[in-house]
Amino acid sequence: MSQDQDNFRDTIGTINEEGKRAWVFPKKPSGKLYEYRKYVSYFLLVFLFAAPFVKINGNQFLMFNVLERRFNIFGFPFWPQDFHLFVISMIIGVIFIALFTVAFGRIFCGWMCPQTIFMEMVFRRIEYWIDGDRGAQIKLERQEWNAEKIRKRVLKWIIFFIISFLIANVFLAYLIGSDRLIQYVYDGPLAHVSTMVSLLIFTAVFYFVFAWFREQVCIIACPYGRMQSVLLDNKSIVVAYDHKRGEAENGRKKWRKNEDREALGHGDCIDCFQCVNVCPTGIDIRNGTQLECVNCTACIDECDTIMEKVDLPKGLIRYASEDEIVKKEKFTFSPRLKGYTAVLVILTGVLIGMLFLRNDLDATILRLPGQLYEHKEGNIISNVYTFKLVNKTSTDINNIHFALVSHKGTIKLVREGDFNVKGQQLAEGTLFIEINNAAIKSDKEKIKIEIYSGDTLIETTTTAFLAPRSYR
Repeated sequence: MSQDQDNFRDTIGTINEEGKRAWVFPKKPSGKLYEYRKYVSYFLLVFLFAAPFVKINGNQFLMFNVLERRFNIFGFPFWPQDFHLFVISMIIGVIFIALFTVAFGRIFCGWMCPQTIFMEMVFRRIEYWIDGDRGAQIKLERQEWNAEKIRKRVLKWIIFFIISFLIANVFLAYLIGSDRLIQYVYDGPLAHVSTMVSLLIFTAVFYFVFAWFREQVCIIACPYGRMQSVLLDNKSIVVAYDHKRGEAENGRKKWRKNEDREALGHGDCIDCFQCVNVCPTGIDIRNGTQLECVNCTACIDECDTIMEKVDLPKGLIRYASEDEIVKKEKFTFSPRLKGYTAVLVILTGVLIGMLFLRNDLDATILRLPGQLYEHKEGNIISNVYTFKLVNKTSTDINNIHFALVSHKGTIKLVREGDFNVKGQQLAEGTLFIEINNAAIKSDKEKIKIEIYSGDTLIETTTTAFLAPRSYR
């Protein structure tokens, strides 16, 4: 690392000495890894836009309806009663990301993060198409507001707004469900003014992020960049500059044809600054691992291209750990990684088991608040209850009835006969439980109730039954 650049840790590359925004004009990336990233990004973009509209067994593939506390993950519906399952799923996701961060640094940021994908593979590529590459963008920024600049700016802003509006609609589909969103579209914006206002607010947020805030999201707003400093160690494989090879004894030096750099004690880095120019966050990877680096691999491709032109070995910047560069140690599955993997496997096994054990119907039967027991003829004690049945499936559950199995007694519904619960809906009602005094042993008895769909047992629940103290 060059000694005259030690102050890089005291500043952020996107803020100048006056504390103002230093706009980044990255060079258009190219190379093998960039092509791979495009394939991954396009696949994830298709997945992101399609997931709310794909259904499995009638359930939306992904939905995060925070307002109604209903979530669908990979086609599995999660209701408020399943909140523990949703929490476990989120913990598994966090540990999964942490595991890959320990092993491969911010590979999630560079290859899978929606912010990076939209910024680098959608908005930035449109910008290259309209404004040109790095040099043309800088020139356009500095020139006066003439017809060319106005035309390019207005065209870019309109396209950015349209894409932001599309993203906001997809985001809304994740929140309220794709069926409801499509219905809102057919009804028209005037029929759902509040939803339209919310949609425009989301559009403005996305437009602000991708048109102006940009890489600042990764540098300033996203907590994951800070978390990586806790998770990374010398064994983590990150996008790294081989300072041993690049600096040698006498540091980096500009390229001169037919010069024996090895004899002069200079490293393979020719100080061309192309790795800096292509970086979307404006950092110098040669300063080492930094929180601004999102592991996008643009510097790897650019450096390999330069090395090829000057007839030097590729890989001066590559995926490598600090121990590999300094100690020549290969990647090993460390005890730390084994610990994360063990926790991940255990939690995944617990989640799968709980999913298989989860019932299609969730039942809650509670005594009516403020109501005591009623003493009827024939020494019968009666309690009144409210019940709530939640159908977690997308199909109707028909011919539902209750059976008291812990005591000799009867269950009487206020409504007559069996009833149905429609898919992903709930049914509420009132019922009376009557038990002969001979079967009651305490003033607060625990009773067990089975719920049937026809002749099929679908759920079992318990509740409390009050009785006079004289029956204990």
